[in-house]
Amino acid sequence: MRNGIFLAGAAALALSACGGAAEDTSETDVAAEEVAVIPESLAPFGDGYPNAGDPCLKLGESAATSNYLDDSAILVGCPTEAAAEALGGNIVGNVDGVRLVSISLGDANVGMTSPVGENGPAVGAAPAKSAAVKIRGPNSLESKCADKVGRETGAPVIGTNRIEESEAAIAIYINVQGGEEPWRCLAYRDGTIGEVMYTGSEGAL
Repeated sequence: MRNGIFLAGAAALALSACGGAAEDTSETDVAAEEVAVIPESLAPFGDGYPNAGDPCLKLGESAATSNYLDDSAILVGCPTEAAAEALGGNIVGNVDGVRLVSISLGDANVGMTSPVGENGPAVGAAPAKSAAVKIRGPNSLESKCADKVGRETGAPVIGTNRIEESEAAIAIYINVQGGEEPWRCLAYRDGTIGEVMYTGSEGAL
């Protein structure tokens, strides 16, 4: 009789262990489903953010990210909610399960590892760069582009058609009198003005 009770108890424990294992497997599967793959449509680049090997990636300009880009912030994509929250920025969207986090440029070095330890120079202690030139308004990239287009075409500039921003450069489209299409001027945040080209048919010039 005692042997029967013992065997029954062992069987119950074995079934309980199997049930627990099944629950653990189920929970693992659910957790795995929550990890999103950052698609190419979000224009990811780099090898991890804020440090190499981290799951989040910086995002560039694309149709899917254009509404979230900001001159004063870095846009980062994270595959999990936990990774997004760990960055400390503002979660501004979710595209295909990827959390979009906007991080102010003032906070962009938060969480980055210093290569010289606690007593070395602070992270980001490289020589200060010159302040970025503003994109719009007087003495801006927009006005510099307008001046260059005016010199190139010899025609009066009648306004800005549109401005497309990316991390690499800013494309400023300038309307000139008599032009069927605007001229595109590439400008950079350090104030440098690049090439100028007509966006319409050359026969219409």
